[in-house]
This record gives sequence, C-alpha cells and structure tokens, in this order.
Amino acid sequence: MIGFIGIGIMGSRMAARLQNAGKALVVYNRTKAKADTLVAHGAKWADTPREVGAQADVVFSMLANPQAVEAVAFGNDGLLNGLKPGSIWVDSSTINPATSVKLAQAAAEKGVHFLDAPVAGSTGPAEKGELVFFVGGEEKELEKVRPLLDIMGKAVQYKGKSGSGTAMKLVNNLMLGQAIAAFSEAVAFGESLGLDKKGLIESLFAGPTCAPVLQFKEPKFLKEDFDQADFKVSSIYKDMELASEEAYAHNFALPLSNFVKALYGLIKQQGKGEYDFAAIYSLLKK
Repeated sequence: MIGFIGIGIMGSRMAARLQNAGKALVVYNRTKAKADTLVAHGAKWADTPREVGAQADVVFSMLANPQAVEAVAFGNDGLLNGLKPGSIWVDSSTINPATSVKLAQAAAEKGVHFLDAPVAGSTGPAEKGELVFFVGGEEKELEKVRPLLDIMGKAVQYKGKSGSGTAMKLVNNLMLGQAIAAFSEAVAFGESLGLDKKGLIESLFAGPTCAPVLQFKEPKFLKEDFDQADFKVSSIYKDMELASEEAYAHNFALPLSNFVKALYGLIKQQGKGEYDFAAIYSLLKK
C-alpha cells in the first residue's frame, strides 16, 4: 500500500498517476473533499496522517510549506507515530533544507527512512508524468522507490545527503521566479515600444534566451488571464523567501532575487496570491 498526504494542485495529479498505474493508495488531506476523486476510484481514506503511516510501506507527501509538513509529521496523530520501522517517507514538498534534515533525524529515531524529493514542474508535467525529482537522503532507499518516481516523473536526480534535494529545489525556483519576471518585463517593454505582443513573444521564443517554461506560459501572457494558477504567486513568494532565509543562514547575498521576491510579495499584498505567478506581467505592464 502506498500512502499519499497532500491532495492539492500537484499532489492530486501525482497521486492519480500512481493510481492509474494500478497502485493501491491510502490518502489524507486536510480538506477531505479534495480527495473525493481518488477515493471514488478506489483509494482508501484515512482520517489522520498517523492512519496513513500505519497502512503504508511508502508514503509520499506534497504540502504547502515547512509548517504544514511538520504539522503532518508530529503530534499524537502525526505520520511519524504511524509509520512502521523500515518504511519510507518521501517528502516532495518545497521546504528548507534544515527542516528536511530535522525530519530525516526524527524519522531515523523511529527506524523510518526519509527522502526529500521535491519536484521541478507544474500541473501539466504532473499530469503527464514528466516531473523531475531532486532527491536527498540514502541512495539505497531511493532505489527502492525509484519505480514509483518513474511513474510520476521523467527524471530522478540524486543530490546527496538529506536536505540536498530541497536545496536544489530552492535553487531551481529561485531561477524560475527570476525568469518569469525577466520575461514579463521584456514583453511589457516591447509593448511600450509599440510592438505587437504575439509577434514579440514569437521573436523572443526564436532566440537563445527563453527557458522552456516560458513557452508553457504563452497563453496566459496573450490572454492576460492569470486567475487559473499552474503555480501560485503565494507559492513562488514562499519559495523565494525560503531561499532568502537559507542564504542568510549561509552568509550569502541574493540581491537580484530579493528584489524579484519583493515584486511577488507586492502582488500577493494586492490580493492576488492565488493567481498564477506569471501575473507579475500585469504588475510590470505600462
């Protein structure tokens, strides 16, 4: 039995990939209704994270932030009180490396193996099984769950000791947030010069400077419709804040990303935290 905790935008799609591959699931989510589709297709519902751990040999979690992961892990009804010795907990949440290390240590005290395995990719890749997993922890435990990761992703990159996967995810999302901001500013600038937006975007895509993720966002830029989020403003803001905190702890400056982070914070302050993070274009447009 495979456990899955966190049936949100990403977790629902990842769990569905496992279910569609014939894997038996036991699931938990703070809002039960979000798991209704999985349960309707045969997944078992658990009332607490502890019940998930008691029934599963491998548990995946995909949660919003470090606080949510710790809330699931600890306490009388927490996952760590249910997991059996020898079982594996794979956390795909985007959190800070220090929290991943703390969770790995707490798991080890219970005889449980912990892997931090956040992903690169949003809703589209999650639905298609094209995520990229960045994994930290024991490599031999990774090999045990690799077949499951292969169902949900197109690549698995082992990064080293506990916390290394989450460290790589923060680096990835730091660049992601800046790439969307730079593209948004370039498009808005081009429009201010009188260039047609569709042709402008096509020309940018034809050059060497655009990351593949930007092409995925093209419809949102053309329609200026950002209220249906593939990746929320609040999520990129949180991820860049985690990176900023980690940089401070390691005496490293992030001058460019801290400015971009503030722009996403401003959008969130304007009540658009649930919008797609490409909404930064609307902020920068003349």
